[in-house]
Amino acid sequence: MPDGPVFTKSEYAYSEIKRRILADELAAGTVVNQEVLSAELSMSTTPVREALKRLSTEGLVRLDSYRNAQVTDLTESEARSLFEVRMSLDPLAVELAAQRRSDADIARISRTLQTLEPLTASVGVEAFAAHRDFHRTLYTASANAPLVEILEGLWDKADRYRQLGLRESAGSMDVERVRREHEALASAVIAGETERAAQVMREHIAHSLGRRALTALESGA
Repeated sequence: MPDGPVFTKSEYAYSEIKRRILADELAAGTVVNQEVLSAELSMSTTPVREALKRLSTEGLVRLDSYRNAQVTDLTESEARSLFEVRMSLDPLAVELAAQRRSDADIARISRTLQTLEPLTASVGVEAFAAHRDFHRTLYTASANAPLVEILEGLWDKADRYRQLGLRESAGSMDVERVRREHEALASAVIAGETERAAQVMREHIAHSLGRRALTALESGA
């Protein structure tokens, strides 16, 4: 295990295996050899099994009755389902956030907005984490815990589809559009403009990486 933040072996295995899946180092359909993976991570198979069980609850791997693990496939049907649910729930979250945001929420939204950088095929996990943190602050400001929990779970499932979306073309116009949308989302929520917040979020989801991934899968990519 590398130096840095203190993790249990199970937490480190979870983080590293998930990183490899999202980076396509463990591609869809790959059968995970637990013994090989344990050796690569310098630990026993027990924390690796615990990590794989956790990843199975997020839909990233599939466990059979013998505890063998396989990276799940990316499917058109799941991409469409995730897109449809987010198109309904994300606008609701920011609409509620615009109504209920606290001073602390406003401060967090402003701070996380400043940490964003364009998501391109070459960015690291930090850029994805910053993107998630920004959206999480918007969700949290809704003061609706069940809604936040649902959206957090959807985010886990959608991460690989975002990676697929990034492999499609993303020119300077896309980068600039996303920057404007993030700024407009923050502005609308902070200003308490419920209808504008919901509309900007609908437009944001309509042009999202998830939508781009769905288009690619529909075309047989």
